[in-house]
Amino acid sequence: MGAPIFTHAAYAETPILTVYAGDYFTSEWGPGPVIEAEFEKICDCDLEFSTGDLLPRLLLEGARTKADVVIGLTSDVTAKARATGLFAPHGQDNSALTLPIDWTDDTFLPFNYGHTAFIYDETLMATPPASFDDLLAMPDDVKIVIQDPRTSISGLALVLWVQSVYGDDAGAAWTKLAPKILTVTKDWSASYGMFTDGEADMVLSYTTSPAYHMFAEEDFTKHAALFAEGHYFMVETVAKIAKTDQPELADQFMAYVMSSEFQTIIPTANWSLPSALPRESWPKGWSELPLPEKVLFYDESEAAALQDKAIEAWRSALTQ
Repeated sequence: MGAPIFTHAAYAETPILTVYAGDYFTSEWGPGPVIEAEFEKICDCDLEFSTGDLLPRLLLEGARTKADVVIGLTSDVTAKARATGLFAPHGQDNSALTLPIDWTDDTFLPFNYGHTAFIYDETLMATPPASFDDLLAMPDDVKIVIQDPRTSISGLALVLWVQSVYGDDAGAAWTKLAPKILTVTKDWSASYGMFTDGEADMVLSYTTSPAYHMFAEEDFTKHAALFAEGHYFMVETVAKIAKTDQPELADQFMAYVMSSEFQTIIPTANWSLPSALPRESWPKGWSELPLPEKVLFYDESEAAALQDKAIEAWRSALTQ
């Protein structure tokens, strides 16, 4: 007779770690489900992902946020997130990171990275562009799908990429690219779905996107067009809320993010590159992926200063 009461009490005492993440994180192809399952094996807790638009949500909630940890903010928006004063130092050793850039931030801890790139299908495009200039010079009947920089982190990375390559001539570059843009979607998923459905010749994505086709589908026809001038570099981070009521669990999760177990999950669950795992420890085949030789990167201050200008160059050209 007493067993049901005991079970209920034990369940009620299980601490909950609330992790805010982007919508993609808990999708059926995202890393959230396996991370949740593996972390709960060691934390004696209930990890609950709460998904949505991260930065707008944090700005709206402020100190009322129910998050203990936030995962998925890119370095392009961490300046605005930092300004909220919501975050505490991550307490992890940055020297364990294996990023191709130096990273000294003591608040936002990278958990993966990638390079923005245009993906094509070799059965539809025999000669892909080898530079951004080549892309702009392609015939106007080439159909490209990109994402809105105001609603998508990949779209924001693209306008910063164009800004990095063309500087004050970014508007002119967008004017040349505009006739080839089939549509601008709100998020990456919608764009990539159009590409895989055969509606577009190229899609804005990441240099690691072909890995999904190669290792999950055994499809070797999808490739990233590598540009000689370099590719914009994106870092996704995890950070701890300063006023969390689960500080020990939050610290345990931050340490878990840096573990080889978590880092090994990232390539085949988030289809991106792990931030703290030597290349020789990447899953089989990953170290042979073609990656750009040159990385273009704005730190969070530079990205914050250039965002409005880069977005306006895009908006103005596409509304003409």
